[in-house]
Amino acid sequence: MKLLFIHSDFIEYEVKEKAIKTPEETDKKTDRFEEALTVFTAVEKIDEKSSKHAVTQAIEEITKIAEQLNVKNIMLYPYAHLSSDLASPKKAQEILIEIEYELKQKNYNVKRSPFGWYKAFKISCKGHPLSELSREIIPVGEETDSLKKERKLSSYWNILTQDGQLHDVGKFNFKGHENLKIFSYYEKEKSRAEKQEPAHVTLMKKLEIADYEPASDGGNMRFYPKGRLIKKLIERYVTQRVVEYGGLEVETPIMYDMEHPTLSKYLQRFPARQYQIESDKRNFFLRFAACFGQFLMAHDSTISYKDLPLKMYELTKYSFRREQSGELTGLRRLRAFTMPDVHAFTADLDMAMDEFKIRFDLSLSVLDKIGIENSDIEMALRTTKDFYEKNKEFILFLVKKLGKSILVEMWNERIFYFVLKFEFNFVDMSNKASALSTDQIDIENGERYDIKFTDKYGKTKHPLILHCSPSGAIERVIYALLEKEAIKMSKGLKPILPLWLSPTQIRLIPVGDEFIKDCVKFEQDINNHEYYKIRIDIDDREESVSKKIRDAEKEWIPIIIVVGEKEINKNTFLPRFRNDKIGDNSKEYKIKDLQKLVLDDIKNYPNESLPLSIYLSKRPKFKG
Repeated sequence: MKLLFIHSDFIEYEVKEKAIKTPEETDKKTDRFEEALTVFTAVEKIDEKSSKHAVTQAIEEITKIAEQLNVKNIMLYPYAHLSSDLASPKKAQEILIEIEYELKQKNYNVKRSPFGWYKAFKISCKGHPLSELSREIIPVGEETDSLKKERKLSSYWNILTQDGQLHDVGKFNFKGHENLKIFSYYEKEKSRAEKQEPAHVTLMKKLEIADYEPASDGGNMRFYPKGRLIKKLIERYVTQRVVEYGGLEVETPIMYDMEHPTLSKYLQRFPARQYQIESDKRNFFLRFAACFGQFLMAHDSTISYKDLPLKMYELTKYSFRREQSGELTGLRRLRAFTMPDVHAFTADLDMAMDEFKIRFDLSLSVLDKIGIENSDIEMALRTTKDFYEKNKEFILFLVKKLGKSILVEMWNERIFYFVLKFEFNFVDMSNKASALSTDQIDIENGERYDIKFTDKYGKTKHPLILHCSPSGAIERVIYALLEKEAIKMSKGLKPILPLWLSPTQIRLIPVGDEFIKDCVKFEQDINNHEYYKIRIDIDDREESVSKKIRDAEKEWIPIIIVVGEKEINKNTFLPRFRNDKIGDNSKEYKIKDLQKLVLDDIKNYPNESLPLSIYLSKRPKFKG
C-alpha cells in the first residue's frame, strides 16, 4: 500500500464521472474538510493476500502521524496514481472501508471520498517540515522468514584502516577523510530520499544529455543524441573490458514467470519493488538484474571443473526496479537502467577469492579509465564477523590495494546469500552516496538454482557465484561524471568530460562564411587516417566569433580552433585546449600533430561518429 500524507488547511472535492465500471454508490457529490490530515491511498495487489496486516499497518502509520501533528480530522482519499500495481477495485474498497472503521473506533473524525470516481479536488498544504510525508507498507504476513530476520538484525559499523585496525564509526577521527565521513553516516542513516535537486540534473539538461520523460513512468529517462553517444561509448567500453577479462557475452529475457519455483523465492524478499505484467493468463516480472537468466542458463549447461571459473556477461538493456518515487532524481537512481552484469562460477572459496581480487582490480581500472579516479570513490565492505575473522588478511589486501581506509558493515550472523561484498561509492554535491562498481561472493544460489559442475574426481558439485558490475549502472556512471564536474565548478575550475566521451572533440570556428569550406577541408585532413574518426564540427552560424567561442565553452568543447586567413596561409592552428592535460595552449599545431595528440588520447577506447550534423546551423535545439 502506498500512502501520501498532506497536513492540510482544507481539502475539498467534487465527484465528476465514473473511473471504474461499478463505482461506490454515493449521494454526496461534494465535500470539504478543514484542518485535516489528508491520506491519499493506493491499495496494491500485495495487500490482497494479507489484508488484515495491511489494514493494521496502515492504521499504525496514520495514527502515528496524526499524533505527531496533533490532528483529529482525517480524510481518506483513494488515489490510484500512487501505484502501477493496484489491487482489484472490490478488495481495495473493502480495505479502505476497514481502515475508516478502525480509525473511527480510535475516536478520529474520519471522512472518506467515494471510491471509483474521477474527482476534482483542491487542497491547501500547510507547508511545515512534516506537512508532506509518504509511506510504503508491505504487509507483515507477506514477508519471508529471511526478511523478518533482516528487520531485526542490527549491523556494526566500523572504519578499517590500512594498518588492519577496526575503529567504531562514532569514535573514528575523520580528519583527512571528509568524504569517508559523509559516506559512512549516509550509509548508517539509510535515507535515500532527495531533499534537493542534484547538481547533475541541471548539467544533463544544459548539455542536452538527458531529461525526464513525462509520458513514461517515473525513473525512465529520455536520452538526446549527445547523451545516447556518451551512454553507448561507456556501454561499449565496459563490455570491451569484460570480454578482455574473459567474460562470455550472452543475452537473456527481460521477463520471468512469477510462479517459477526458484524465482518466486527471490521475489518474496522485495515484492513491492517489481514491475509486473500479465500475458496469456500468466504473471511475469521484469528483471532487476541478469542473475535470473544467467543462472537458468548455467543450470541447463554441462560444466566441467576445467571450465571454471566460468564467466558469463550481459549488458542488460534494461533492468527494472520500482524504486520509491521520492528516491528518483535525475540519473542517480532510476526504475529502468542499463547494468553490466558479469557472474563467475567458481569451484570453491579459494578460487572465488582469487577471482574476487582480479575483479577488484578490473573494477578500479574500469572506473579510472572512464574518468572516476580512486580519489573520487569511497569503499564499503559488507560481511559477517566470522568471515572477517577467518579472512582478515584477504580483506586487508583489498584495503591496501585501494590505498585508503574503508567502511565495514558487519553482522554477527549471515542472512544474505553472500558472505562478502564490496562497493565503490561516489559522494556527490548533495552529500549523497551512490554505489558504482560492486562484487560479492554468493554461497547459496549455486545450490538454489541446482547449477552443477563435475570436479576432477567425477563428483557433482554446486559452484560458488561471484556477482560483479565493474562500473555499476551506465546511467549512474554519467551521473557521477557530471557530479564530479559540478564539484570542480564549485571550486572555480572548468568542467570537462574525458576526451573520448566528449560528443564534439574539436570545434572549428570560421571567422567568416568564406572560411567554412576551409574548415570542411581541415576536418577531412584531420580525419585522413586509417584509425578512429575524430568528432569535429563547424560553427557556421551567423554569430560573432566571440559568441561562438563562449557557446563552445558552455558546451565543454575540449578543443576549439578559430580558422581564418592566418591559419590557412600557415597551415597551422593555435588551439584553445580546455585544460592543460589535453595540450599546450601556447603552442601551434600542424594537422598531423593535432591528429596524433587526439588519437593518442582516445586510441584505447571505443569510437563513434559525431551524433549530430557537422554544421551547428543544422542542429535542432533539444529541451534543456
